[in-house]
Parts: sequence; C-alpha cells; structure tokens
Amino acid sequence: MPSDTPLSRLTAALSATVVGQPHVIADLVTAFLARGHVLLEGVPGVAKTLIARSMASALGLQFTRVQFTPDLMPTDILGTNVFHPAENAFRLVRGPVFTEVLVADEINRTPPKTQAALLEAMEERQVTIDGITHPLPPHFFVVATQNPLELEGTYPLPEAQLDRFLMRVRVSYPDSDAEVAMLRGFHQREGKPATVERVLEVPTLMELQTRAARVTCDESILAYVVKLARETRAHPRVRLGASPRSAQAVLAAAKARAALQGADFVTPDEVKAVVPSVLNHRLLLKAEAEVEGVTTDDVLRQTLEQVKVPR
Repeated sequence: MPSDTPLSRLTAALSATVVGQPHVIADLVTAFLARGHVLLEGVPGVAKTLIARSMASALGLQFTRVQFTPDLMPTDILGTNVFHPAENAFRLVRGPVFTEVLVADEINRTPPKTQAALLEAMEERQVTIDGITHPLPPHFFVVATQNPLELEGTYPLPEAQLDRFLMRVRVSYPDSDAEVAMLRGFHQREGKPATVERVLEVPTLMELQTRAARVTCDESILAYVVKLARETRAHPRVRLGASPRSAQAVLAAAKARAALQGADFVTPDEVKAVVPSVLNHRLLLKAEAEVEGVTTDDVLRQTLEQVKVPR
C-alpha cells in the first residue's frame, strides 16, 4: 500500500491499537470501502469489540454500541412511536440503529426475531416503523461480533441475516510477539483502554468508497469469480453453494481490496484474498460433511486450488 495516503493512515491507526490482527484490519477496511457490513467471529477476549470501536473512532463517524442479550426486543434497536398527551400526537423515539456506525456486540446472544430487526437497515439503509420509512446515512456501517456457536447461550444467525454481511471475519488468538506487545501497551497505559484518534473526514470517506466502486475489472476476472462460485455449487460436500449475489459480493470486495492496495484494477490476487471471508458464511454443507469435520473454509481452500487462475 502506498505510504501517506488516507487509507494508509487509517490502517496504521488501527494497527497501532489492534495488535497482531493485520488480516482482520484489511478485511474490515475492505468491507467499508465496498459499502458492506462485517461480522467478527471469535472466542471471548480476542479484542472483537475493541476492533469494532477502533474502526468507528478512526473513521470519525457517530457510532453506537448495542449489547445484544436474550431479552433484547426489536424496538430496543429500531425505536418506537410514543404518545405525548400534551401534543395529542405520537412522536418517534429513535433507537440506536439511527447512527453511522452500529457496533452490534455479541449479536448471536439474542433470538432470531430481534436479529431480524437489522435486515432492512443493513440491506436498504432504512428502517420502517409503523408503516413509515426512515432513511439511514448512506455510509451506515454495521460491525457485529459473535461468539462461536458451541459456546453457552448463543443462537445461530438465520441465513438471511448472515447474507447481509459482506464478510465474516474470523478473529483468532494473536501470536506470541503480538501478545507481548499487547501487554506492553496495556502496562504503559496503566490499564486504561486503548483509543484511536479520527484520521479521516466524511467527504474523504465517501470519495474513497466511490473510487473503490470504479476500480477497473477485466472480463477474465469476471469469469474467474463466476467459476469460483459455480465450483462451490458442484463440490460434493456442499448442499447450497455460492449464489450469483455471492459472486457480486466477491467482486465488490475484490475491487475494494485493490483500492486498499493503491491499485486501479483488480487482479486474481485480490479475488483470492477476499474469497474466504466473503463466502465462508454463504455456503451450506451437507450433514455428512459436518460429521466428518469438513468446514466451509476447507471447501473454499480446495476451490481456490482447483479453479485455474486467469493470466
């Protein structure tokens, strides 16, 4: 990535706070450039919430954090119309979804009914309350976190909800050196939480997103993306492969990754870089595959190896 550009300053600011997770930062910035949303998945304590909050702070956008719990209701997210006797009229009390960056913390600890409250907001950047549509900012960005499903008190996200996320990014344990650096920073801050300063202005953000959408893409790249999607459908361990909309998501993410790298055209390397995070939550495996311990990551790894790369 070229030095001293808006994107390099953004990634540098995030890397200074989120230590040892370069692939997470790259995917997070890629998703924002592509106007998509991100689901961060990992065990408790690997800085998922810190990553989400740091991204919001670095972008300098208004952000709201919602802690998803089993008793959370859709109106707790969207808001509701409240009757005011003095005015003899209903007035909308807006919920936390009316923001620019929504941090949905532990989204899979609330039932599907409440998760579904975000469907319209994430897809159309608007919400409908009592039949009236209310627009959200054009750069509305959801960063959700979730714990692995095998942990206590989690609910699986419905396929329709998962599909609203451009990327599902797995946040793993950092390596030893990164963990030492993390502890060093914690010690030097005397236990205070890490903070990120704003590095970009809103007009710059919009310009970067527009530039990413205009990245050039050769016909061979389009064919490569389609071949990858069709290969997942033909895989013997897959019950439901990547849809045409999934292929569109791969292309949008690849264009954004090229923009992040400072390029004005897409290469197969950008496609291969984004496929795991864009498609790992969009494939449904057969029951026997899950029994055998096969994962969607395994399927995507095989797919990338089998499909010929265009030259």
